Amino acid sequence: MRILLTGATGYIGKRLLPVLVKNGHHVVCCVRDVNRFSPPESIMSFIEIVEVDFLEEDTLKNIPKDIDAAYYLIHSMSTSNEYEKLEQLSAQNFNRSLEGASVRHVIYLSGIVNKDGLSKHLKSRKNVENILEDSAFNLTTLRAGIIIGSGSASFEIIRDLVEKLPYMIAPKWLNTKCQPIGIRDVISFLEKSLLNEKVYNQNFDIGGPDILTYKNMLLKFAKFRKLKRTIHTVPIMTPKLSSYWLYFVTSTSYNLATSLVSSMKIEVVCRNAKINKILNIEPENYTVALQRAFLKIDGNQIVSSWKDSQVSGVKNFNISDFIDVPIFGCFRDITQREIVSSKLAIDKVWSIGGTNGWYYANSLWKFRGFIDKLFGGVGLRRGRTNSASLESGDALDLWRVLYADKVEGRLLLFAEMKLPGEAWLEFKIKDNVLIQTATFRPHGILGRMYWYSVLPFHGFIFKGMMDEITKHNQVN
Repeated sequence: MRILLTGATGYIGKRLLPVLVKNGHHVVCCVRDVNRFSPPESIMSFIEIVEVDFLEEDTLKNIPKDIDAAYYLIHSMSTSNEYEKLEQLSAQNFNRSLEGASVRHVIYLSGIVNKDGLSKHLKSRKNVENILEDSAFNLTTLRAGIIIGSGSASFEIIRDLVEKLPYMIAPKWLNTKCQPIGIRDVISFLEKSLLNEKVYNQNFDIGGPDILTYKNMLLKFAKFRKLKRTIHTVPIMTPKLSSYWLYFVTSTSYNLATSLVSSMKIEVVCRNAKINKILNIEPENYTVALQRAFLKIDGNQIVSSWKDSQVSGVKNFNISDFIDVPIFGCFRDITQREIVSSKLAIDKVWSIGGTNGWYYANSLWKFRGFIDKLFGGVGLRRGRTNSASLESGDALDLWRVLYADKVEGRLLLFAEMKLPGEAWLEFKIKDNVLIQTATFRPHGILGRMYWYSVLPFHGFIFKGMMDEITKHNQVN
C-alpha cells in the first residue's frame, strides 16, 4: 500500500513511519523542509519524500494521486496567534490535495473534545475534524488526551515540574481529570486502524485505563522516581500566571504553555473504550508508560521529541533559508586549533549541550539562558533529544541544528534565543584543524551594540570551549 504521511517530522510521525515501513507499506512523507528530515538510512528505499506546505496551495501538486490511505498529523498548536485559521486552511488544502486521488481512508489524530466550553486549541482540533469529514474519503478520527512517552511535551513538562520542584504551589487546574495514554498505544491505534472498515467514518476516544487528576499524575511520577514532593493548589492563579508558571519552570515555550493551560482546565476523559475491542488493544497504565519512557531515555533511544518541532522555538523558519552562513554585514569571531584526531574532535563536538553542558563557563551559559527565558526566549531547558547524535532540525539548548554531517566534519547551529539580529555557531574540521566560527548579523544599531557588549565574553568563552574540545587532541 502507498501511504501518505503528513507531519512526518513531528513527534508522532517520526515514530509511526518505521512501523508503516515494517508492515510493508511504501510511505510518501510530506515535509515542509527536506533539510529538517533525516530518516534512517535503512528505510530510505521504502519511502518517498515530497516537499509540501499545506498552507501554500502551490505546493499541493507535489502530492502523488496514487495513494491508498493517509495520516493527517498536522497540528499548529501555537506557532501563531492565528493558529485556528492556519489549521482550518491546512485541513481545507489537505482535502483539496486528495481530490481525484485513489485514497480510501484518512486517519486523523486529534484531542478529546467531549466537554462544552472547549479551549481555543481543542475547538480548533474539532473544527479540523469537521472539515476532514466533509470530503469523499473515509475518515477515522482518534481523539487522544495526554500522551506519555519519551520526548512528548506532556511527559517532559511533568518531568520538569517533579524533578525540579520539591514543593509546588500550583494552579487549581491540577485537579482537572484526564486519561493519559502511552505513546506505544497511540502508535498501535494508528497502525491497526489503517484501512480497517470497522472504523470508517467514526470518531473514537483513546486513553489508558487510569483516570487521574494532573496532581495525581505528578505525584505518581514522583513516586516512580522515588522523590518526595508536596503540591498545594490555589484558586488565585489566573491563566496568564499559570502560563508563566509553566514557562519558567519547564522547557516549554510561552505560546505552548498558554495553549496547554487553556486546555488543561477541560476534563479529557474518554466516553468509552469501544475501539479497544474493535482493534483488540489493551492500553497500558500510566506507570507502565512511565517505565517505557525511561527505558528509552536511559538507553539513549528517544526517537522523537516535541522540542525538535518548530513550536518549541521562537522562530518559524525553513532550515534551507539559513544553512548558508552570510558574510557581508556580519560580525565574526573565529577560533581554531590544530588537532591530531578528527574523530575525537567530532565526537566531542557532537556531544555538546544538554547534560554535557558547553564545556566551559557553563554558569555563564545558564545565566544567558535565564535572561533569554525572562525575555520570552527558549532558554537552556530544552536540552537535546539524544546525547550521542544530532540531526538537522534538532533543538540544542538555545540553538537549532541546521546541518550535521560527521563525514564532512561540520556542525552548524542557528540561535533561537531572543536577539537583535541572527546568530550562527559553526564547528568545522579542515586539514586537521578544528575551526569554530561565531557569526552575528545585527539588526540596526541595537544589534551592533549587543555584539560589542558580548564581545569581551567571547574572548574567553569560545577560547575556553575550544581548549576543552581539543584537550588531549592538540598537535604538540
